Amino acid sequence: MPKLTTICCLLAAFSTGCETRGVERGGSNGQAPVKVSNYSYEIINTYPHDPAAYTQGLVYHEGSLYESTGLNGQSSFRKIELKTGKILKKVELEQQFFGEGLTLLDGRAYQITWQTQNGFVYQLETFQMIKTFRYLGEGWGLTHDGTSLIMSNGSNHLSYLNPGTFATHRVVSVTDGGRPIVNLNELEYIKGEIWANVWMTDRIARIDPESGRVIAWIDLKGLLTPEDRPADPGGVLNGIAYDRESDRLFVTGKLWPKLFEIRLRER
Repeated sequence: MPKLTTICCLLAAFSTGCETRGVERGGSNGQAPVKVSNYSYEIINTYPHDPAAYTQGLVYHEGSLYESTGLNGQSSFRKIELKTGKILKKVELEQQFFGEGLTLLDGRAYQITWQTQNGFVYQLETFQMIKTFRYLGEGWGLTHDGTSLIMSNGSNHLSYLNPGTFATHRVVSVTDGGRPIVNLNELEYIKGEIWANVWMTDRIARIDPESGRVIAWIDLKGLLTPEDRPADPGGVLNGIAYDRESDRLFVTGKLWPKLFEIRLRER
């Protein structure tokens, strides 16, 4: 994650990309206008979440949550019981690694780190680390489309990586009305779209993976009450998990004491 001293300039860059809502937007490159939808939410269920977990990646799989947590000396990969928040399995990362995004593909878990350019591959059933890999730049969020790993790095770029060689074979630039949307963080691939938390905001961008254009915004402002909000300014919304079988959506944040199942409502 960027240092908090950079928040003001980063948020200023972000705000230029989302100043209008619910309108058709045309890109500066002459592309046809795209109607950008806007969504709010309703809370369906509330579950406990470890308030010490600096959530960087979140995945739902076969009834359990899998989570990557950050901060040096506190980073981990863990399996969690949804209803209780109980940690069922856990691997702690070495002190030098700041855990970031996480995704599951073909019986394996892939976890990246922030600035060390190191990634880890685990056998999902046993949590045994079976290999490591390298990549260029910072690691923020991670998901997959069934074929490629998709990684964010805090910019407006999403990189597609081969899950076998980890070579980057495609880069997509994310824009809204032609403006770059930066600070793309935790990712989830849902129904053919890439959903991305935007760091230090209460918003999720829904992105067309082919063009990189934002096709919808989800505003989750007010999801966590002021009483539950962490004192740490880094305790922001981050974590999207989707249950494909039951069409359920889960969200949480860094150091949040609660995890929410929500349903979207179009404005």
